[in-house]
Amino acid sequence: MSDDIGTAFLAEARRCFGTLRKLAEGALAQLRDDEFFQSPGPESNSAAVLVRHLAGNMRSRFTDFLTSDGEKPDRNRDGEFEVPPSASRADLMKAWEEGWKTVFDAIDALAAADVLRPVTIRGEPHSVLQALGRQQAHYAQHVGQIVYVAKLLRGGEWRSLSIPRGKSEEFNRRALGERRHLA
Repeated sequence: MSDDIGTAFLAEARRCFGTLRKLAEGALAQLRDDEFFQSPGPESNSAAVLVRHLAGNMRSRFTDFLTSDGEKPDRNRDGEFEVPPSASRADLMKAWEEGWKTVFDAIDALAAADVLRPVTIRGEPHSVLQALGRQQAHYAQHVGQIVYVAKLLRGGEWRSLSIPRGKSEEFNRRALGERRHLA
């Protein structure tokens, strides 16, 4: 793989993870503390559970990313889906911040030549490229759940994180006009 492609891939991976984080945090910011811990149904996760799970996954997958299995022996994945009664939103968001720091520190430490290096997740070999793609897909799934749970709980008070419903044509006209203005 050429260094240009490897460098571009790593930049895009960082951008994608950053976009997912921003989207999740936009939804989380709209939740009151009681809503943060509220599940919309018996088989659904609360935002708190999703934050806890993602933070645990990030720590496990990205600590010693190139040199140890991404499923760390001290990880309790099943426990990530239970929020202890003593856990506060601040505690969970601290773990979230630490998880994202671990992700970005690991990506920033990679060089273009590392993109095809082997890494292991649960004993299964992956290239760095595959491992980052796997994590992006996993995080996107759970970020979508966070957004959906927040949207359900906020109801009419929800503020869109993208193009609001019924506003696509207006957005497209404005975006096209801005592109013409820049030309």
